[in-house]
Amino acid sequence: MIIGFDAKRAFKNNTGLGNYSRMVICALAEARPDIELVLFTPDARGSHASFYEQESGGQQVASASGSKRNVKVVTPRGVWRLFPSLWRSFGIATEIRRRHIDLYHGLSHELPHGRVGECKLVVTMHDLIVWRYPKHFPVVDRLIYKMKQRHACRCADAIVAISRQTQRDLVDLLHVDGSKTEVVYQSCDAIFHAAVPNSHRAAVRQRYALPDKYIVCVGTIELRKNQVAVVEAMAMVPGNVHLVVIGKKTAYSDAVVDAVIRHGLESRVHFLQGVDFADFPAIYAEAFASVYMSIFEGFGIPVLESLVCGTPVVASSRSSIPEVGGDAALYADPSSPKEIAAQINRLLSNPHLYGELQSLATIQAARFAPKKIASDLLRLYMMTTGKA
Repeated sequence: MIIGFDAKRAFKNNTGLGNYSRMVICALAEARPDIELVLFTPDARGSHASFYEQESGGQQVASASGSKRNVKVVTPRGVWRLFPSLWRSFGIATEIRRRHIDLYHGLSHELPHGRVGECKLVVTMHDLIVWRYPKHFPVVDRLIYKMKQRHACRCADAIVAISRQTQRDLVDLLHVDGSKTEVVYQSCDAIFHAAVPNSHRAAVRQRYALPDKYIVCVGTIELRKNQVAVVEAMAMVPGNVHLVVIGKKTAYSDAVVDAVIRHGLESRVHFLQGVDFADFPAIYAEAFASVYMSIFEGFGIPVLESLVCGTPVVASSRSSIPEVGGDAALYADPSSPKEIAAQINRLLSNPHLYGELQSLATIQAARFAPKKIASDLLRLYMMTTGKA
């Protein structure tokens, strides 16, 4: 069996879609070295260019037949090199036919245009936020995203929804036939599953000048992620507890800073930029707790990252987030700073509850292990191609 992947974001993206793409490719390569994986990307260079070349044991992976991971990378050829973005949309179909790909998986909302022969098409839909909250997107981006999602859902033989929330949205907002969809949860990057040495924890604490007792809030600083409510909640939390906010800044960042100043929290709220991704597990592990109060998510990867690191979570009660946190998280209405603060204070005042949540985190995180995700995807691939 030969499986093709839209791997652009696996090579180029440092956050959610890139992490998902790398996780899927590496998990499948490890689970089934007998299956050939072909990665289609406009450019194989970038900060993650070698992600597919290393096994957990550090051995180099070749693309030759018989290697433990039979992974090949395909980039544009000929005149397509001048138009790599167009190649991704319109040129890949030719390569799919030429290479006799059995199944092509678009890992981030997109599928190529054009005839793909007998190849079956699968697409992962992470969320339909552009349909629910269109005003959060520039007009041009909104039109492009909607066009790509419509095309992918129309052409796909099967659609992977990364949560039941996304599955419901596909049916309700895009009127997709529910029988065409399959919920396959995602996992987080492998670095979160590895133990963090005490020496690395100490080095990370020093590198970012982390306070003694802090709550970490990870995610792009934007209106949907709702960091203002988190800051307002911190005004009702004991003064020895700090908040560390990690995420790319947007125009909404000004509102967050205004909230910090308004509540006199300048000495207790810390904004970190340019954090090395390899340091995130240590930052989670050293945190007293994490907080994630997004108004809407297709999944909510920071919740899972925190659970995998054994750090209790106070999370939003909306959308897909309770699917991720399960019984291992505390929940609050993201529109209520008072409720958010009450849940944080429960953790601070109840060591038994804190320890119970740490134990439950291990159980909940196992539901999203990369091996399980690979198994679920392979089952879907076999059913879609009729090779089950």
